[in-house]
Amino acid sequence: MSRVLVTGANGFVGRPLCRALPAAGFGLVAAVRPQAALDAGIERRPVGPLAADSDWRGALDGIDAVVHLAARVHVMHDTSADPLAEFRAANVAATRALAEQAVAAGAGHLLFLSSIKVNGEASGTAPFTPDAAAPADPYGQSKWEAEQALADIARARGLAVTILRPPLVHGPGVKGNLRRLLGAIERGLPLPLGRIDNRRALIGVDNLCAAVVAALRQPPAAGQVRTYTLCDAETVSTATLVRRLARALGRPARLLPVPESWLRLAGRLTGKGETIRRLTDSLEIDDRRIRAELGWAPPLTLDAGLAAMTAAWRDRGEHQE
Repeated sequence: MSRVLVTGANGFVGRPLCRALPAAGFGLVAAVRPQAALDAGIERRPVGPLAADSDWRGALDGIDAVVHLAARVHVMHDTSADPLAEFRAANVAATRALAEQAVAAGAGHLLFLSSIKVNGEASGTAPFTPDAAAPADPYGQSKWEAEQALADIARARGLAVTILRPPLVHGPGVKGNLRRLLGAIERGLPLPLGRIDNRRALIGVDNLCAAVVAALRQPPAAGQVRTYTLCDAETVSTATLVRRLARALGRPARLLPVPESWLRLAGRLTGKGETIRRLTDSLEIDDRRIRAELGWAPPLTLDAGLAAMTAAWRDRGEHQE
């Protein structure tokens, strides 16, 4: 049985992945901070903060493959003096250290959870593909640099590398803008998004976990790097997403037909232009490569994923926060 080390095992993606891997027949080891909470029965190996001098050696003993989820994640309003330097330390230098130590420990395959932000913020007239890169913010830049560092190590040391670039991930325990949107719909707030006719790709956390399992079952050859863009089977407009979320919550979708040009002007005047762009721009993804090479297809529909997310949101009392 192949033993897989998962970094960031107590995170939003890590927790469901730690259930999916044993169910798929993999041995599971979790690399987490000493104080992190995990589900019962998971073998844990403590690690320190993400940095260039991160010591992964104890966690890598007896490991065949690594799934690297731990990262400094994107935040809307970063208050760091030098955000790119912070992202590089956690997402580039620490990833490089992990990969080099994985090779030394005999782990042959590293799967890196990157981000569609490597491709950019808006797809324009053609969907994003695995062969393009145009990061537009420090987070996306750090993920792109980490991908390049892994490619260098793969060529030099014979490590097999799989890179996944997902879009916004939805599922139980979601945070950030999607969680705030749930709260607005639950409270019946009117949303000025009724005339937004864009195309936004998302991916359910269970669909992402299924892709990780498929990639671990079919690793690339030693020294090779495979990069995949992936998403749910259905891509929807922001207005449609609000309607689907409202339906899952059993609440009305209070959408106001505000022209997109008005929203963009409001964004510029209020300093929230980035938020408005995320709501109005299109982000489409071409996932044909992962479907063809790994035989992966999203096991859950978008509506099933949104239903699971909203049910968990209510069960945990998050709608009352």
